[in-house]
Amino acid sequence: MRLIISILEAFESLSANKLRSALTVLGVVIGVAAVISMLSIGKGAQAAITSQIESIGTNLIYVSPGSTRSNGVMSASGSAGTLTMDDAKSLESLPNVVAVAPEANGRAQLAYMGNNLNTRLVGVTHAYATVRGLSLTAGTFITESNQISHASVIVLGSSVAETLFGSTDAAVGKSVKVNGLPFRVIGVLASKGSTGFMNQDDQVFVPLSTAQTRLVGSSNFRGALVISQINVKAADTSAVDEVVNAITATIRARHNTIAGSDDFTVSSQQDSIDTATSVTDTLSLFLGGIAGISLAVGGIGIMNIMLTTVSERTREIGLRKAIGARRRDILTQFLIESTVLSLLGGVLGVAVGWAIASLMGQVQLSGTTITPQVSLDSVLMATLFSMAIGLFFGIYPASRAARLLPVEALRHE
Repeated sequence: MRLIISILEAFESLSANKLRSALTVLGVVIGVAAVISMLSIGKGAQAAITSQIESIGTNLIYVSPGSTRSNGVMSASGSAGTLTMDDAKSLESLPNVVAVAPEANGRAQLAYMGNNLNTRLVGVTHAYATVRGLSLTAGTFITESNQISHASVIVLGSSVAETLFGSTDAAVGKSVKVNGLPFRVIGVLASKGSTGFMNQDDQVFVPLSTAQTRLVGSSNFRGALVISQINVKAADTSAVDEVVNAITATIRARHNTIAGSDDFTVSSQQDSIDTATSVTDTLSLFLGGIAGISLAVGGIGIMNIMLTTVSERTREIGLRKAIGARRRDILTQFLIESTVLSLLGGVLGVAVGWAIASLMGQVQLSGTTITPQVSLDSVLMATLFSMAIGLFFGIYPASRAARLLPVEALRHE
C-alpha cells in the first residue's frame, strides 16, 4: 500500500512541472527508440541475408583456389589458378556427391539497342543450375551440347534482362553483344535478389568452354584448364561434413599437399551463414552501443531534473522529516519519481522504436527489403535498462534529499 501511495505521489509531483517532466521523458524515449530500432533492423538484416544464402541450398560446398591462413588472410597462392577441370571431374565419383559444377568468373560489357551495362559473367556447365538451385522464367539453361560445341549462347539474370530489354519476357531469342561479340539469349533466370554480398540477379551465364576460349580466357595448371571455383552439391545437409572431408583428401592427393600447405580452400554454405551472422551481430552490437549512448544522455537528464526537484522541495523534505518521515522514506520517494520518469520513457520509446523500425523496413537495399524483427528480448532489455538508468541516475539526488537535516531544510528559502 505504501508503495502505491509513493507512486501516486510521484505522478502528482511530476505533473506539477509537466513541460520539464515531458522533456526529461523525451530524452529517454529517444534513447530507447534508438536501441529498439537499431537492434530490430540488425536482426532483420541478419534474417534476410541468411534466407538468401539458404535459398541457394544448405548442402552446397565451394572449392576455391588458394588457402586461408589461421588469421583469415588469403595466401599468395590464392591469386594464381590452382584448380582445374580435372580436379572437378575427380570429385564426381565421391560418395554423397549429387553433382559437380566448375565455373570461370569474369566481367563483361553487354549491349543491346543502345542499352548497355557491365556485369558479372560466369562460365558454367549444364550441372550448374542443379547445384545452385537455379530456376528460369523463360527459355532454357546451358546444355551439355552448348558446352561441347563452344556455343555463343547466354542466360541472363532477371535484372540484366530488365535493363537491356525492359522486361524478362522479351529477351529470349534476341542477340546481345558480349564484349563486342554476338551471343543469343536462350534463357532468363527467376529473380533471387541480393545475398547482402552480391546481387544474384545481376549476372549472366555462358558455356564454360566458351568463356575460357573467347571471353575470360584461361591458362593451364598441371596440364589442365584452370577454373575459378568448383561447386559441389551434397546429397543432404547431414552429409556436408563427410563430403568436405572427402573433397579435401581427394584434392590434397592430386596436388600432393598436406594440411597447412594446401593450395585450395573448401568451405560449405554453413560457413557463409556463420560469416554473415558474425558480421551482422557485430554491426548490431556497434549500432546498439551508439544508441545506448543516447539512453545514457537521457539518464543524465533525469539526474538533472531530480537535483532541481530536490532543491525546489527542500522545505517540503524538512517538513516531512519533522513530522516523522524516515530517511529511507525520502530516499524511496525520489527513487520512485526517477524510476517513473525512466519507465514511462522506456514504454513510449519501445512504441516509437517499433514505428521507426517498421518505416525503415519499407526501404529497399540492393533490391532486398529488410523486415525488422522486434524481439521480446530486445524490448525487455531496453525497458529494464531504462529503469536501471532511472535508478542509477536517481540515487545521488535521492541520497542528497534523504541526508538533509530537518532544521536546515526548514530554514531553506
